Amino acid sequence: MFAQRFDEPFESQKLGVARDISIILPPSYESAKDKKYPVFVVLDSEFLLDPVLGTMKYGAYWDDLPEVIIVGIGQNKSNEREYDSQFDEDGLPTEQAAKFFEFIGIELLPYIEKKFRVAPFRMIAGHDLTAGFLNAYLYKDNPVFNAYLCLSPELPAEMETRIPERLKIAQKPIFFYLATADGDLKPMRDRIKILDEGAKAVKNDFVKYTFDDFKNTGHYALVPPAINSAITAIFDGYQPISMNEFQEKLGKLEKGHTQYLVDKYTNIQKKLGYMPKIRLTDFKAIEAAIMKNKNYEDLLPLSELAKKNYPKTMLSEYHKAMYYDNMGEPAKAQKAFMTAFGLSPIRDLTKDMMLERADAIKGQLKKGKDRKNEATEEQPTDAPAETPTETPTETPTETPTETPTETPTEEPKQ
Repeated sequence: MFAQRFDEPFESQKLGVARDISIILPPSYESAKDKKYPVFVVLDSEFLLDPVLGTMKYGAYWDDLPEVIIVGIGQNKSNEREYDSQFDEDGLPTEQAAKFFEFIGIELLPYIEKKFRVAPFRMIAGHDLTAGFLNAYLYKDNPVFNAYLCLSPELPAEMETRIPERLKIAQKPIFFYLATADGDLKPMRDRIKILDEGAKAVKNDFVKYTFDDFKNTGHYALVPPAINSAITAIFDGYQPISMNEFQEKLGKLEKGHTQYLVDKYTNIQKKLGYMPKIRLTDFKAIEAAIMKNKNYEDLLPLSELAKKNYPKTMLSEYHKAMYYDNMGEPAKAQKAFMTAFGLSPIRDLTKDMMLERADAIKGQLKKGKDRKNEATEEQPTDAPAETPTETPTETPTETPTETPTETPTEEPKQ
């Protein structure tokens, strides 16, 4: 279950009325006090909130998706969605739509960011009219959202050509998802296809564009598969190291395994604008690859990386101990295992395990010392110490004749 859900009216000065919103916090929000979460704004929350919530909840359970703060905006109480999404004949928001535009960007998002711990990554999703509306945020030079889920949009005038032009000049990471289906109305579908052609032609490293054209599917039926496809595309690369990734990439590396892990999470940071904590399962995968390829030198930088991510646990000292153990320095390995024993256990690393490893090395060191002592004791103790014959055994007692043997006691006579 998600930790908390707040359904409440939000008094908006821009709209002049209260608007129903739903705020759903992820399960770890109360326990992970230092963790920050992306914000996912869902328009048409009366029917879009549940499929978005289900997809995010399921993916986060398996750690394939990050936990997020979901903010649903109700728009069906008094036909608000029609007024919220109205554009004029020039393809620009009408007065009411402009107010709703500012309500989200100037009132709602700052409220969420002030009240909750949020990461600098924002998503927005809409369907039909609201899918067309949300694209207007891309008209701004500094769009407030990073990811746009545009599900079967009813496009305002000229939007199919304006959006590709805006994507061309984007200066920060933008994820743009567009979906249609063969069951869409033909005029709507034709314009969506024009937008797709223009977006595909955009050459901008800041833009990641994904398009789906669902077959044998209607205008409303495309929503669940489109949400799943969009979210999977947006968070591509976020998933933990899989068995396939290990076999095809990581396991084939002869060296550089720790750097592989650093690069993986650096790419996540570049895409999403924040650095998630490196997973313990990914540390385990890197350790397995290092041992498989006997790249023991890489255990030391892995130990440093573990210290940054899990500083109070035994993970870092464990990797250090593994390094010394495999590099033929058992005394240092034993010391590192005992240091780990005094730190907090983590996952399968326990105090009993550290003590057992330290005792095993201590036993090996003792056996080695005993064998050395036995070898010394077996040598004959009465073996004569031979002195080379040419070396004199005594110091000569005679002194040279020219050296006086006595000191004169009297002064010589004049």
